[in-house]
Amino acid sequence: MKPRAGTLIAAGALVAGTVTVLPASAATGTTPDGPAPAARPAAPLLWTGCGTKAYPRLQCATLKVPLNHDRPTGRTIRLALTRVAHTAKAYQGPLLVNPGGPGGSGRGMAGYVAASLKPEVAAQYDVIGFDPRGVGGSEPALDCRPGHFAPVRPDSVPRGAEEERAGMERAQAFAKACGDKYADVLPYIDTVSTARDLDAIRAALGAPKVNYLGYSYGTYLGAVYARLFPERVRRMALDSVVNPHGVWYEDNLAQDYAFDTRHKDFTAWVARNDATYGLGTDPAEVDAAWYRMREALRAEPAGGKVGPAELEDTFLPGGYYDGYWPPLAAAFAAYVNDADPAPLVKAYETYGAADAAADNGYSVYTSVQCRDAAWPRDWNVWRKDNWEAHAKAPFSTWNNAWYNAPCAFWPVASLTPPDVTNDRLPPVLILQATDDAATPYEGGVALHRMMGGSSLVVEQGGGNHGVTLAGNDCLDTHLDAYLATGTVPRGAAGSETDAVCEALPEPRAVKAAAKREGAPSAGTALHGLLGHRH
Repeated sequence: MKPRAGTLIAAGALVAGTVTVLPASAATGTTPDGPAPAARPAAPLLWTGCGTKAYPRLQCATLKVPLNHDRPTGRTIRLALTRVAHTAKAYQGPLLVNPGGPGGSGRGMAGYVAASLKPEVAAQYDVIGFDPRGVGGSEPALDCRPGHFAPVRPDSVPRGAEEERAGMERAQAFAKACGDKYADVLPYIDTVSTARDLDAIRAALGAPKVNYLGYSYGTYLGAVYARLFPERVRRMALDSVVNPHGVWYEDNLAQDYAFDTRHKDFTAWVARNDATYGLGTDPAEVDAAWYRMREALRAEPAGGKVGPAELEDTFLPGGYYDGYWPPLAAAFAAYVNDADPAPLVKAYETYGAADAAADNGYSVYTSVQCRDAAWPRDWNVWRKDNWEAHAKAPFSTWNNAWYNAPCAFWPVASLTPPDVTNDRLPPVLILQATDDAATPYEGGVALHRMMGGSSLVVEQGGGNHGVTLAGNDCLDTHLDAYLATGTVPRGAAGSETDAVCEALPEPRAVKAAAKREGAPSAGTALHGLLGHRH
């Protein structure tokens, strides 16, 4: 699942100078798989001011890189970059930050991370945000089929062969549109190519090594970079980890069960707050009310916009971040108890509706995931696997299936994912919540075992996706210490975890969304950047 593309930077502010970087065989790294082409050092990037009210020190630049890194003198594309420059005399190099996706815009991350780290730590780094190839301010920015998610879509759960066939045809149409518009680009929209872009950024920055902070898909991107260029990794923090063993079909099936569990966590919270929402004190009763609402919306979409598929899109963000639970619960209660669809429509427009940035993000999401690894090309496999998952986890299984279904019909052949097992790195800091739905806990454990010398910090009982710089002081202390000194916590011999932090308290129940005053909470601000579907 991808993020809804988001950024804190106005598109018009991204005018900057350009530098070209060409990979050269004379500057290759070595990996267990053989030589890894690297980027030749280039002239310094031309940074221009593009500050915002929130981040006045922000700067922007663009960088040309080869579309095909194996043909460095061929066609080039542009990457959009942002920076908050270091201010301390003790300079520790660039810190590249990525919010996940694939398809997430990362330009807004530089300002946020620089402002959220402990000031004396942030001051020692050039914090670098970037839009990966195909995304946002990078060129070309993909948009395969504008309006693909325009409401009201068919119910995601097919009721009979005709509805299933319509879903398949819709997925085929998206895949065909991508192939028709971007046939020359799609073979190079993948994680390995993006990782090689990271090394081009490193070279353009004039840095022998990079520091890296990646969330969600950004953890997989970081792991692939580290496999290709282990000698160029200085420090690497990975938050909410993709399971490398499941890229990508199996990981999406695993999400279905995890999101269903997280949705039940939400309805249980609503039941505990019956005094506020009036939907019952029994979690099963509240859950049943949610599905009755879903069925009613199939017959009559709320405001002509919110049918069952849009309802799932609206409530899915609650699986990523429980800070969205109060407004979602208020909209739920208004519809069920007061027959008032207006709050539900507002919630959809806030959390679920797709805009042009989301269309771009989804185009890159499918392009990367469909290219990265093999997907079943026989629809009978999808049908069997998703009905089996739906029987146990109905909340979002078919919604997720259709989201990924273009990969069954993708016009470009799939690659073989690299093995990211790695014992050639300095200590890597891995941070993971036990109840994360988008990247289940097993992924953090798996990568911890695959990366020799890594350290696993766990948020016990936490269900949010993206846990550092989101209000948990314990986790942030570990991240700050790591970036400041390179040290990581070490658990007792034989322990799977190296440190444990308590989860943040549950959100406070409120009847309706309170009027926002001042800056949003750290969690809300971060999740606005990470997006809702990873």
